[in-house]
Amino acid sequence: MAKYKPQHVRLLFIDKKIRSGTFPNCTSMAEEWEVSPRTIQRDIDYLRYQLDAPIDYSAGRRGYFYTEQQYKLPAMEIRESDLFSVYLAEKLLRQYEGTPVFGSLQSVFRKIEQSLPEKISSIPVDDQSKFTIIAPFSTTIEPAVWTALVNCLRASRQIEIVYRAPGKEPTARVLDPYHAVRFEGDWYVVGHCYLRNEIRTFSFSRIVSAVETGKNFKIPEYFNFKKFSGSHFGVHWGEGEIRVKVRFSKRVACYVRERKWHSSQVIAENEHGEITLTLTVNHLLELKRWILSWGAEALVLEPDYFAQDIEATLKQATNNYVI
Repeated sequence: MAKYKPQHVRLLFIDKKIRSGTFPNCTSMAEEWEVSPRTIQRDIDYLRYQLDAPIDYSAGRRGYFYTEQQYKLPAMEIRESDLFSVYLAEKLLRQYEGTPVFGSLQSVFRKIEQSLPEKISSIPVDDQSKFTIIAPFSTTIEPAVWTALVNCLRASRQIEIVYRAPGKEPTARVLDPYHAVRFEGDWYVVGHCYLRNEIRTFSFSRIVSAVETGKNFKIPEYFNFKKFSGSHFGVHWGEGEIRVKVRFSKRVACYVRERKWHSSQVIAENEHGEITLTLTVNHLLELKRWILSWGAEALVLEPDYFAQDIEATLKQATNNYVI
């Protein structure tokens, strides 16, 4: 039955519009709900012939109305847990506040919320004060850049961007955008970069400008984001597989143990309460940042060159505090 829920929400919306007495038509309702007039017409036919709704069309007012005002749609059953999930979803939307996508998400949510049956009560105020969503730190994305990238991703069109990599001068590039992914408060686009002639990953927030070229492309059959990213730890990836072992102290073992950090992870219990985390990745950049975040509580055991890289970074950080 889950697949019929989106239609039921539209039916509630159409019912409210007709009941308002404003004589809505297929075009006006389609524009407000952001679907095609044909979809609204099918819904009205369903209301008429399947739910026996007394709907008629006024040629003079160019819209629909109920011939029997006492008509009610069959009640939509919704459990308290479902209603709470709707409430929690609104809270979760806050993590996208400040990004170009937030306005659209909020608009869609409001339409769903307004289409709920009137008899459904709202979440008690006491419950609302007991749940808070703390959003991750987010980068700033230019609205024009967001719009151009989303349009090109959806239509498989090339895009010209000016990209500012950290510590470097901006460069102009032509990109075939294949896939977009959000990670730790930032959006990234993965695609073929004609400047480097290879698949690259670009942060939305580092794109200074973006212009649609109007040229279409076809995503190559070999590209599959899940397979392409493979055993990545974050949004960067490489060619080979690297087996990494990290020992964590007793003080933080419980925190490491309680989370799923990577699909390949294996945790071994050591004596004195320490643990060893083993995982296989294909890029070390974000794994390195994660290990460094644990400070002295984490020690890389394998591979040797990765342990040496961590050691060198820590020594350099220590030198920054030498007076």
